[in-house]
Amino acid sequence: MLRRHRSTLVTAVAVVALGVAPGAPALGTPSGAAPHGAAVAAADRVLRVYNNNIENLVVNNADGSCTRISGPDHLTSILVDDAGRTGTSGVVAPDLLIVQQVRGTGQAEAYADQLSAKFGYPAGTYGAIVAWTDPEPWGSTHKCSSQSLGDLKKKQTNAIIWNTRTLSLAAGDISKYWSAGWLKPGTAYANGAGCTLYKPPKSDPDSTDYYKWKRTSAIAARFTIRATGTSVFAATMHLPQENRQNACAGDGDRGIANSGIHLGADATSLLNASTIRIVGIDANRTGIAASTLSGYGMTGYGSAATSGSSKIDYLFVKGTVRPSSIGHTVSGTKSNHLALYGFIDY
Repeated sequence: MLRRHRSTLVTAVAVVALGVAPGAPALGTPSGAAPHGAAVAAADRVLRVYNNNIENLVVNNADGSCTRISGPDHLTSILVDDAGRTGTSGVVAPDLLIVQQVRGTGQAEAYADQLSAKFGYPAGTYGAIVAWTDPEPWGSTHKCSSQSLGDLKKKQTNAIIWNTRTLSLAAGDISKYWSAGWLKPGTAYANGAGCTLYKPPKSDPDSTDYYKWKRTSAIAARFTIRATGTSVFAATMHLPQENRQNACAGDGDRGIANSGIHLGADATSLLNASTIRIVGIDANRTGIAASTLSGYGMTGYGSAATSGSSKIDYLFVKGTVRPSSIGHTVSGTKSNHLALYGFIDY
């Protein structure tokens, strides 16, 4: 399964890296030039990055009902101008969207094309990679009184969406997926000793939740800013709910600074070879310090609650991040999680 999955990713990215999107004409631009337009102007050397758990674009309401959100409406709710305002003429096309909980390649690419359309770009301008192309469904109603809406949340994986006008991506610069850690229910924590990797055979044994572990598979990539050649690492992660009570990152491992966070070997190699570094994560855990990834040169941005009254989503960056009048947290996000953002000078 992993080999076929990896092959699909590499093929898709190779197509995008050559400047051709499925169903789109050949772009014919030279290596290093931005497809669909000129390279980024020196006066606007800002990398615009967002992180959000989009919840399959289905919001759980307090009364047990669920509401389906369109991709364009969701994008309008998270993208901000330099003053942190949504829906203004000052909102500029983002460079990276780090997202969690999409249904697979189909939804990720559709969302990416909706982003392209929002800024008047041809389909394929934004590329997408996912940890799992088409993950198996798990769960039952997903707390939706409408089964049809609950069904939309049964397939879950994590994705990175990038702007091919400003960033290039080589097929060899995508990590293999890596698994999260967890404490299997009924296991003694023992200061992390009971932790395991959340994947078969150490995953949910019942048929309803057997494939739930796939929603926590992480993936990373190393991009290059076309205008300057600057390398950019980005990773997307989603940790299990069990991480809230007991930090687990792997076998007997509590994770970096006891947070439950860890980076796979491939991802670490890509990170070490990158100048700008970005990790977006739904950690399902409160109290993770902004300094947690300081060993990698990264700082956390955004201190407000992101899910109800809890802060469980995090954006870590190594780079020169511009100040935010709204604390890097977008309050009107149309998801159960508030989006985080960082505008990085380079």
